[in-house]
Amino acid sequence: MPEPVRTKEHPVTSRLNPYIAFSDNARQAMEFYRDVFGGDLALSTFGEMGGAAPGDENKVMHAMLETPSGFALMGSDTPAGMTRSEGSSISISLSGDDEDLRGYFEKLSQGGTVTMPLEKQVWGDEFGMTVDQFGVSWMVNIGQPAS
Repeated sequence: MPEPVRTKEHPVTSRLNPYIAFSDNARQAMEFYRDVFGGDLALSTFGEMGGAAPGDENKVMHAMLETPSGFALMGSDTPAGMTRSEGSSISISLSGDDEDLRGYFEKLSQGGTVTMPLEKQVWGDEFGMTVDQFGVSWMVNIGQPAS
């Protein structure tokens, strides 16, 4: 895994990264996220690492997307013998004052379901929620400049 980005202003010694478990479409999902956010995607299959169960050779054992915005998103397929729960009790949240967030929301929504349109909320920011085509829930909050 690549080293975290370190700067003089904000030395990074630890990171919290979403890690998404897919049944057998991690490659497709992670390539979709690379199209949404840009960046470099590294993939390793169970077959490349050796000892894969029959039928699992091409499944993704580990994927990591590092984006130009500093996001890191990871994922993998579920190999034979492991269980995976459908659905999720979490959402991935994107927030800031960057207009790129609007584009991310639109791209993540393609082929998915917008559960709350991206629009101005009572707290003054624009906020929306979507479930992407892979069943992952996303929340986007775009901060508005102070008046």
